[in-house]
Amino acid sequence: MYEPYPTPELSHEYKNYRYSSLWHYAKQDLRQLFFFMVIAGLVGFGIGYFWICIALACFLFIVLQLRALYLVNAWIANRPYDVPPNLDGIWGALLFNIYRSQRQERVVQAEMVGLIDRAQSSLIALAEAVVLTDELQQIEWWNPAATQLLGIQELDRGRNLLGILRQPAFIDYFHHLEQHPDGIKLKLSLEEERYVQIKLTRFGTESRLLLAYDVTRMHNLEQMRKDFVDNISHELRTPLTVLSGYLEMFTDQDDFNPRWKRPFEQMQAQTKRMNALVNDLLLLSRLENDKTIAKNQIVDMRGLMNQLFDDAQAYNSEYGHQLNLDIDSHCDLIGSDIELASAFGNLITNAIKYTPKESGAITIGWHDDQTHGYFTVEDNGIGIDPKHLPRLTERFYRVDTARSRQTGGTGLGLAIVKHVLMQHGAHLEIVSRPNQGSCFKAVFPKERLYQTEH
Repeated sequence: MYEPYPTPELSHEYKNYRYSSLWHYAKQDLRQLFFFMVIAGLVGFGIGYFWICIALACFLFIVLQLRALYLVNAWIANRPYDVPPNLDGIWGALLFNIYRSQRQERVVQAEMVGLIDRAQSSLIALAEAVVLTDELQQIEWWNPAATQLLGIQELDRGRNLLGILRQPAFIDYFHHLEQHPDGIKLKLSLEEERYVQIKLTRFGTESRLLLAYDVTRMHNLEQMRKDFVDNISHELRTPLTVLSGYLEMFTDQDDFNPRWKRPFEQMQAQTKRMNALVNDLLLLSRLENDKTIAKNQIVDMRGLMNQLFDDAQAYNSEYGHQLNLDIDSHCDLIGSDIELASAFGNLITNAIKYTPKESGAITIGWHDDQTHGYFTVEDNGIGIDPKHLPRLTERFYRVDTARSRQTGGTGLGLAIVKHVLMQHGAHLEIVSRPNQGSCFKAVFPKERLYQTEH
């Protein structure tokens, strides 16, 4: 680490200097010149060579000034960190100001060096890997955790970062940081089941700071959760199907006792609700695990919107809301028609369920502005307090648990919507106020729009 030069103490004479005007120090030189002239004048007048003595006095003054200039130059060139020569007049003031500026600079420099030392010590102590690259993406510095986690060695100094982390996913992330605001998760090697979360940040012109930390345990726990949900959902389907079948068979009997009608209706309702929950869990599990489903179909949005509107009208029969369809885009979507229909259907059924039956109005729309496509569902229902909006897409998160149970919601609908949109490069925007309705907007990037002629 760079150590600043020590700064020696000023001599007693220099400590007496104050922040005076230049004229204050120039008067010292003028007094000296005046003294030489008076002595030379008296001597010259006495020996009869007045002007010659005056000229010699001026010459002596110039020699002394040149000597001072020589000393100043020698000090600046050879010993700038030593105490400057002890000079009077303008040259002394100049040396004092230069030296004072150097001392102030060294104080600031020492503070900066100390700050850099503390920052570097902190980075070295971090358990997370830290890597710095220059404008050419060449590795400049890394901490010990980067050696343990990413395998960066001393021989890698100056190498291109993309030559060390060669996974296609990382290269794509490196060139499109804005598309991955939370970073990416990488599997380090095929042999070793080890995963890291990597986040890149730009600074300067093209330099980058890489942060990485081990998420193997979190990945394994997440995989265990997914496997458990997937397995338990599959295991529940068979007994639920059997229960549903027997309940329906009993209620269809001619000699069915009316006393048991209400209990059996409640059992059928709960079985139906459990079936819906299991189906949503299986769909969510498929969306998370099976990402090989083609997302490059050209989805006829006008046809899909009409189909969704017809399904909404059928579902709306017991609610009696006013449903409106608004299509002002000639663009289709590139994606999976099944997944998109499921996501859009979830948004529509949510709007129907959470809008009171009295004067309810719901508008389903498809729009574009040449840069984005927008699927919207707008209602004048109960609305949502803004504090709940950030968590709405979490699994099983409910704003009103009692109301969700009354409407038969599983708490997974918006989580499914979120995963479908993420796999299509889209995102969900929600605007809502209590008792003023809500607007759910799925925003698709330009790359997902397919221009058609109608």
